[in-house]
Amino acid sequence: MAVIALFWTFLAAFSTASRVLDPRGPGFHLVPPSAPIVLTLFECGLWALLTPAVFRLAERFNPGRSSWAWRVPLLLGIGFVLAASVNAAIDFVRFDILDAPPQPGAEKSIWFGLHRLWFVRDYIIFLGVLAAGFAREYFGRYEARDQEAIRLQAETALLRSQLAEAQLATLRMQLSPHFLFNTLHTISALVDRDPAGVRRMIARLSELLRSTLTDGSTPERTVDEEVSFAARYLEIMQVRFEGRLEVAMDVDPDARLALVPTLILQPLVENAVKHGVARVRGVGRVAVHARRQGDSMLLTVHDSVSGPAVDAPAPAPGGVGLRNTAERLRQMYGTRARLSLQSAEAGGMIAEVELPYRVREEPKLAMAEVSRA
Repeated sequence: MAVIALFWTFLAAFSTASRVLDPRGPGFHLVPPSAPIVLTLFECGLWALLTPAVFRLAERFNPGRSSWAWRVPLLLGIGFVLAASVNAAIDFVRFDILDAPPQPGAEKSIWFGLHRLWFVRDYIIFLGVLAAGFAREYFGRYEARDQEAIRLQAETALLRSQLAEAQLATLRMQLSPHFLFNTLHTISALVDRDPAGVRRMIARLSELLRSTLTDGSTPERTVDEEVSFAARYLEIMQVRFEGRLEVAMDVDPDARLALVPTLILQPLVENAVKHGVARVRGVGRVAVHARRQGDSMLLTVHDSVSGPAVDAPAPAPGGVGLRNTAERLRQMYGTRARLSLQSAEAGGMIAEVELPYRVREEPKLAMAEVSRA
């Protein structure tokens, strides 16, 4: 409404100035106010009042919508009636209020200009206002679609984030029972043969469960915490294999505080024990390495064995633990992370995880306090 009022006020002022200043002759000359000036102001004010109604017509009878064939003639007919009415109102003010003399050959009647087509000027004004209404309506629809697209994009991103979090939670829920089942199966196999070892395994299992309950809900933790968890699991396996399992842990100093997915090493070391040490009668060795390589973090689990193979069918590789590990990496890091499993030249298998190197960011307030100190 403010823009409409401002437009017609400007047009009235411009038209009034053109009537007040007479451009005929050398330079401009002031002429006295007259009826044409009043009529100009009245016409602009009348169209200012009618503009919102014309905009409503443009919004309701937009030809761009369906059934446009009858909308266009209807709008043109409404414009004809409106232009004729405006012209009649102007003539009423001219003849009945201002008592202005008619033009030569014209009658002093508000309907005299109808058959003389004097209303065409107002009809052209109606078409201009109607076109502005169409432009306003199209712009409003375009802006609404743009806002709706932005809202849908935000909702889609939120849904994708929630879906990824739900999938990661599902993978963690699958991994923990899988690990617990295997450990309990190991304990049950040693109850009669090694009671002291079973007590040690139960103690380590309680530590593992406490760690899982404490950190299992967090998506990431440091390499130190992850390696410590894997070491406790391997200690349980050492009791089971009764001296046939050797463990080596090698963590670079600059990799200790790097963030890695929680429980990322446990299925790898479990796979190394299950497919490596458990398959031979001799001594097996599981080595865990963690090192930084540029902007990447490398976690390697290598199993090496010696001695003849046991007489048992080989388990199928790529169980639930490795599948979940690969899926978690894909969900958390996309193409920036990978899981590879390959045979080592000296025997055994090498499982390697590569993911972006990241460390936990310190709170800005704490960093500011350290800098001041």
